[in-house]
Amino acid sequence: MAIRFGTDGWRAIIAEDYTFDNVRLCAQAVADYLNDKGAARNGLVVGYDTRFSSEHFAAAVAEVAAANGVPSFLCDRAAPTPVISYAVLDKKAAGAVIITASHNPGEYNGLKYKPEYAGSASPEVVAELEKRIDRIASPTNVKRQPLAAGLDSGLIKRFDPAPPYLAQIARLVDLPTLRDAGLKVMADVMYGAGEGYIAGLLAGGKTVVRQLHPERNPAFPGLRPEPIPPNIDALGKEVVAWGADIGLATDGDADRIGVVDEEGQYVNQLQMFGLLILYLLEVKGWRGPIVKALTTTSMADRLGEMYNLPVHETGVGFKYVGPKMMETDAIIGGEESGGFGFRGHIPERDGILAGLFLTDMCVRLQRRPSELVQYLFSKVGPHYYDRLDLHFPAEQRATIMSRLQKAAPKEIDGTPVTNIGTADGFKFYLADGTWVLVRFSGTEPLLRVYTETNAPDRVARMLAAGRELAGL
Repeated sequence: MAIRFGTDGWRAIIAEDYTFDNVRLCAQAVADYLNDKGAARNGLVVGYDTRFSSEHFAAAVAEVAAANGVPSFLCDRAAPTPVISYAVLDKKAAGAVIITASHNPGEYNGLKYKPEYAGSASPEVVAELEKRIDRIASPTNVKRQPLAAGLDSGLIKRFDPAPPYLAQIARLVDLPTLRDAGLKVMADVMYGAGEGYIAGLLAGGKTVVRQLHPERNPAFPGLRPEPIPPNIDALGKEVVAWGADIGLATDGDADRIGVVDEEGQYVNQLQMFGLLILYLLEVKGWRGPIVKALTTTSMADRLGEMYNLPVHETGVGFKYVGPKMMETDAIIGGEESGGFGFRGHIPERDGILAGLFLTDMCVRLQRRPSELVQYLFSKVGPHYYDRLDLHFPAEQRATIMSRLQKAAPKEIDGTPVTNIGTADGFKFYLADGTWVLVRFSGTEPLLRVYTETNAPDRVARMLAAGRELAGL
């Protein structure tokens, strides 16, 4: 099979295409890339999540790195992607390999590569890695050194990635104030690598944190580890039953965040991005550019106008958002999937930090989450969003693509179409600020239809129109 990286890394079904041989091919490509750059001596951070056999796949990566003379810092436990990414900066390493399939279903695992800047690999870096994978071609061309030998030689060193990250969070968040706020926080870690982080950071004061799904279970029973409905319906019920002030859900590798308010209602990803921007501007007093993926909210543009700040739109994924954040020194970057990155941290999604920032916003503005959403709407007007994830037979992809390329509607739901963007999918802009986007997923065989509009009763009609344009 051809190994290709999607929106963020390579993902495949375990034991079908996601095998030790293929993981080692990727590891050999990374080792070749670092040696070719002359950066191998700086070492490679290797981490993993709680999925099936992730720790063994991570060990396989370290074995290949060691055989190629690349020192490895191998995490001694499962850890969130932002924690492992921050270790790259802390150790001044050449990069990181993270064994994770993030929010994908339990039958998947994956591999992410983070370059020396500790963010998602840019398209240029991805192209370099894929070129080397193709060149290696066969497992017989992969070098390996047994884990025990690598540990004995010192080329592989085990370490705990948590302490430097926790110290960094303490610099970014006023934890003593949050601990003494007397909040009731429900944290759904979705059987993932985020277990213990929010609870530990907020422990020691009047605030109480309860965890949902804290045990490791690679099958993710009853949910998919993506913090959106219906996967977080159980969180909403627990928030109401306990009388919690807020519910925070982190995905499988804790780089994404999902939020439910005090009434158990979902605060969607676009609202979350708008709130985080407003928090940084009003509470933190930060100023600077804003970076957003084209799938996320136009509320970012409105807030940029209000505060006279530039807003940059990129393709989908932090492989585009992160580099643009670094280029512009942006205060925040965000995407529709619930991933948000912040200045002064890493150019990477961090669901833990995003959740703490929103919790801090509740405390500082003395508003509950539902009241924060209304406060945001009072600034930028009402915005309503949803998306459809549509499975389709693989052989229909070309037909669907052709149909979308030919689509040129003059109006949708009675509103004129003013522009059609084709940078990453097909985005139909309407005269009243509404938009509909149809694009293929970068990690799964899915077609996604997104919309943001000005009235709740229009959302379903917009999604239906996007589906019709795709012919599904």
